[in-house]
Amino acid sequence: MSKDLAKISTFIAKHHVMSLATTDTKKPNVCSLFYAYDESKLSFVVASSVDTLHVKNILQNSAVAGNIFLETQEIGKIEGLQFEGTMTLLNESNLKKFYFKRFPYALAMMPKLWQIKVDYFKLTDNRLGFGKKIIYSSALA
Repeated sequence: MSKDLAKISTFIAKHHVMSLATTDTKKPNVCSLFYAYDESKLSFVVASSVDTLHVKNILQNSAVAGNIFLETQEIGKIEGLQFEGTMTLLNESNLKKFYFKRFPYALAMMPKLWQIKVDYFKLTDNRLGFGKKIIYSSALA
């Protein structure tokens, strides 16, 4: 794993909620989701019902974008991650186990699980210098 991806993974591991943006190609939607992140697969695992607008959107258009951030008023401590990828129904049993290990209480609800395969990350980390960006793109990897 590259040094940049390691920094991105470290940031992701400190958090557990993302904002996810979807669209049916006409109207955008944003939601908040709990996630588990598998750094070896560059994938988030999320739980969501097929009745939600964001899942209805990804069934028409699997492209998604999202962010995770540290809320702070101290400029020097600002950290935030933006990402882009595709979201599909999760088929890998090892990722299902991974999600339920992180959120064991979710097992009682037997939710549908989805995989967000990330192909682009941009981490802003002002602790490394004002406006410092770390970018990963699978197109450049």
